[in-house]
Amino acid sequence: MSITAIVPVWNGRELLERLFASLDSQTVPAAEVLVVDNGSTDGAAELARRRGARVIPMGRNAGFACALNRGIRESRSEWIAALNSDVELAPDYFAALRAAASAEGAWFATGKILAAGSGNRMDGAFDLMCRGGCAWRAGSGREDGPAFSERRPIWSAPWTAALFRAELFQKTGLLEESFESYLEDVEFGLRCARHGCPGTYEPAALAWHRGSAALGRWHAETVRRISRNQVWLLARHYPSPLLRRYWLPILAAQALWGGLALRHGAGLAWLRGKWQGLRGCGAARAGLEYWSDARGLDDLLNANERAIYEIQSAAGFDFYWRMYFFLTRGEAK
Repeated sequence: MSITAIVPVWNGRELLERLFASLDSQTVPAAEVLVVDNGSTDGAAELARRRGARVIPMGRNAGFACALNRGIRESRSEWIAALNSDVELAPDYFAALRAAASAEGAWFATGKILAAGSGNRMDGAFDLMCRGGCAWRAGSGREDGPAFSERRPIWSAPWTAALFRAELFQKTGLLEESFESYLEDVEFGLRCARHGCPGTYEPAALAWHRGSAALGRWHAETVRRISRNQVWLLARHYPSPLLRRYWLPILAAQALWGGLALRHGAGLAWLRGKWQGLRGCGAARAGLEYWSDARGLDDLLNANERAIYEIQSAAGFDFYWRMYFFLTRGEAK
C-alpha cells in the first residue's frame, strides 16, 4: 500500500529541509514525494530536487488548495499524505496513521499535531465547525491533555499532516480551489460527512507544526481569506431554511471573529474579506452541496458544537467560545 507525500511550497527553504529529514526517517516511507512549487524564490524548489522529490512548478502562488489538487492528480499511490512544508513528523507517523485508518475502516486519518518549539502545547487535533459557520481546530493553543489523547472518529482533518485513501477523492472531489488557502480543509470535511466517508484521529501519531509560517496568523491577507471563506462555507453548504434557523449563531460567530481580527489590528482585512465573500455568494451558492437528508447537516453541526463545548469545558474556555455560547444561549441541543 504505497504512499505519495504531497507538499505545497512557497519559499521556506529551511523549514522544508526539516520536513525532508523527517520524511527520510519514516518507518513506512513514502514511495514518492511531490513538491508543488507555488513560485518560490529562495531555493526551496532546488532543495527539493536535490533531496529526490519530483517538483511540479506552478509558476505563481496559486494557493494551497490548487497546489494540493495538482499533486493529487499527479499521484498514482493508494494513499496520499498532504503535508505543510513547515511540519515535522515523528518516525512512525505514516505507519500509525495507516494502521489506525485500516483498523477503523476510515477514509482518512490525522494525528496529534503539537506547536513546534512550545513544549507540550497543541497546534491542533481535528476540525470542528459550529452552527455559526466558524471552525475551531480542537486543542489549538492548549496544553496537551486527556481530551486529545484518545482515538476518535472525525469528519474533518487539518491538511497540515493527514493521510487519505486516494479513492476518497473520486467520491468527494478535490479541494475547493476558490478558497485558495484557509478553511478549504473544513469545506472538504463537510463533503466527507455528506458522502458518509469518516476519518479517524490517532493521537499516537505525533507531528510538530510551526504554523502560519508563510504569512503569519493575523497577517491581513490571512484574515481576509479566512473572513471571505467563512461566508462561502455558509453559501456552499447551508440550505436557506438552515440559514434562517441559525441567524443568531451565524451573527454571533462572525461578529466575534471580527472582534478578534480588530483586536489584532486586522479589522479592515476582516471587512474586505466579508465584502468579497458576499460579492461572491452567487457563485458559491451555485456550488451548494445538497444533503440527501437535510437533517444530516443539522445533526452534524449540533454534534460538532457539543464537542466544542465539551472540550472547552474540560480545558477551560477561550474568550471567543465563552461569548459565543453565552450569546447563542448555551450549548447546542
